[in-house]
Amino acid sequence: MTTDARVLDWLLDSDPALRWQVERDLAGEPPEVWQATRRRVASEGFGARLRQLQDDDGQWAGGAFFPAGFFESEEAKAPGQPWTATTWVLKDLREWGLDAAALEGTAEKLAANSRWEYDDLPYWGGEVDVCINSYTLASGAWLGADVSALAAWFPAHRLADGGWNCEAEEGDSVRSSFHSTLNAVRGILAYERITGDDGLRDARRGGEEYLLSRQLMFRASTGEVVGDFVTRFVFPNRHRYSALAALDHFRDVALLEGSLPDPRLAAAIEVVREARQPDGTWLQTTPLAGRTWFDVDVPEGQPSRWLTLIGTRVLDWWDAAT
Repeated sequence: MTTDARVLDWLLDSDPALRWQVERDLAGEPPEVWQATRRRVASEGFGARLRQLQDDDGQWAGGAFFPAGFFESEEAKAPGQPWTATTWVLKDLREWGLDAAALEGTAEKLAANSRWEYDDLPYWGGEVDVCINSYTLASGAWLGADVSALAAWFPAHRLADGGWNCEAEEGDSVRSSFHSTLNAVRGILAYERITGDDGLRDARRGGEEYLLSRQLMFRASTGEVVGDFVTRFVFPNRHRYSALAALDHFRDVALLEGSLPDPRLAAAIEVVREARQPDGTWLQTTPLAGRTWFDVDVPEGQPSRWLTLIGTRVLDWWDAAT
């Protein structure tokens, strides 16, 4: 699929955090072009704004996963959760392509000052929630923290069906979750790509097989779509699963491993293709509830640059290979 020139121009007229990915993945620009744009993430736009909001102790909003004082506030009674604390900010900055050197000293500051809201555990050791641990594994690798003990947590906590579930540690589930499993394999893949350590590859592939065996969409028991979240694409998706987010992961896997798309992705690909608007864009669905530092995408119902980037590169990858 060739990106329409008008859509491409619209995508390029964006924050450096998005623009460098458009240049690399859709516009076919040489590395010296998109890498120069990527370096601007540290000093311009979304990336620069979040850097300026960092606390002196290395955290954001005074907390690891939630802002300081959250549980004593009225905000704790509201839908969703705030997306302003340290873990969420690091996830955003890493995924936007910020050079880790721009956060020099952050890994050490968090080791000294940041504790999880769960049991007051030290930051880089993670806690019991697989989604939280997946973000921490990837961000620790990116910032150069020692996350070796956390890396060992993932194969030890896989469920019998191959994936992970955030509720398993509380004894509430013995079945894997689409959301938790995708977060786990994305975190492991980022760790693998950054460190070159492939010791978690078997665990990652086991989780990916869990998703592939269900064609990214269906219940193993009934064959029905697992939930409407599968087809509701949103950015930022934070922790939430969708067929589009899962396909973007499998594209990343194929690029890292030099592999072809698995045929079991075909049903999810068609869902993404059907969601594409006649003008070549994808529309934002309902953003996740909760306070943010600032908006990085459009309100519900409007064409989303982020979703259009991701949807276009996923279809381009699939169509080129198949």
